[in-house]
Amino acid sequence: MINTTEMRKRAVTKFTDSREWKAFHERQMEFAEDMAKYGNPYFIAHDSVLRDTSIMNGKDIINFGSYNYVCLSGDPEVNEAAIEAVKKYGTSASGSRLLAGEKTIHKELEAKIAKWKHTEDALVLVGGHSTNVTFVGNFCNENDLILYDILSHNSISQGLKISKADKKRFPHNNFSRLERLIENNRDKYEKILIVVEGVYSMDGDIAPIDEFVRIKKKYGCFLMVDEAHSACVIGENGGGVDEYFNLAPDDIDIKMGTLSKGLGTCGGYLAGSKELIEYLRYNLPGFVFSVGLSPVLTAAVIKGIELLERDNTRVQKLHKNIEIFMREAHKHGFDTCLAGETAITPIMIGDDELAFRLSMVMQEDGIFVPPALYPAVPRGKARLRYCLNSDHTEEQIVYAMEVLKRRLTR
Repeated sequence: MINTTEMRKRAVTKFTDSREWKAFHERQMEFAEDMAKYGNPYFIAHDSVLRDTSIMNGKDIINFGSYNYVCLSGDPEVNEAAIEAVKKYGTSASGSRLLAGEKTIHKELEAKIAKWKHTEDALVLVGGHSTNVTFVGNFCNENDLILYDILSHNSISQGLKISKADKKRFPHNNFSRLERLIENNRDKYEKILIVVEGVYSMDGDIAPIDEFVRIKKKYGCFLMVDEAHSACVIGENGGGVDEYFNLAPDDIDIKMGTLSKGLGTCGGYLAGSKELIEYLRYNLPGFVFSVGLSPVLTAAVIKGIELLERDNTRVQKLHKNIEIFMREAHKHGFDTCLAGETAITPIMIGDDELAFRLSMVMQEDGIFVPPALYPAVPRGKARLRYCLNSDHTEEQIVYAMEVLKRRLTR
């Protein structure tokens, strides 16, 4: 017989007595000594546009922590488009687009994204993370199955927690294991949604999207690709996985991307068939019950895509910088994880505390590069996460690798 007194929980009335705070505080204490000596590598203020350099504490520093991959944020034409939008619309959509927040430029941007991503239509939302949460959380029902890569971003994981569908994960980029999962489960479900990323944000590797396309066609599944770090980066013109793998327009069912990385603003988009986007426009909670994208950001993205369509100079410069970084990193014997062709070019350090210290002391050398530590990566797999952009120079990259080598050999 169950003793009801044993089932009672101790009341927590102060947050500092909660499990969550205690776990967080314990983690903070692991780095207390280093923080006291070197400072905190997080929430560092950059009081300028983040391009090849930024201003920290009033000084210029070489910046390897920015997602401004093709330097659209801060571009004079993009800035001017944003200013004109402020004059016309103000700073906010001031309502859900379904009811009162719709602007003509929202439709213009969605048409521009649809053309850019070779789809029939698109939908823009106010946050990249929340775009994944709301779509993954609501596209499937209790009769469906979601299959996802084990290294999926937190935004996908959060969406999985919401979804009523069954979920199964597969080893990173292991399309053979994915295929076996589908073979064993296809007749048990209505919809099967495969969720992968174009480029993974901690290792910088490109997923084998062509294999995922083959599998989804063979078994009649839906394929969603998160292009947060692949759009504007891979492909001759920065077209993302479509261009890189020479895909047909409808090979991917749901093309998700952020506006906050290569496109230089903030928000997210979903691109796909006319029917899918029309359904989402009236039924996706993160869109219907949220304010519309700021007109300022909307206009800035329209201009940014126009600049990418005008010529591929920025993308080609970024590709050249990636080649230079990989050459210099390997010359010094650094482990660049799975990277090679993307703007995310991590260097494996291993020990959390060493990665932490390196990030801080290299600021003395005029270099900013953030550390990726547990739980963002597994224990013992800490790394310095260099992000390249089209404005970096060969001299900056060579210097950065020389500094890291010198710091590691002291």
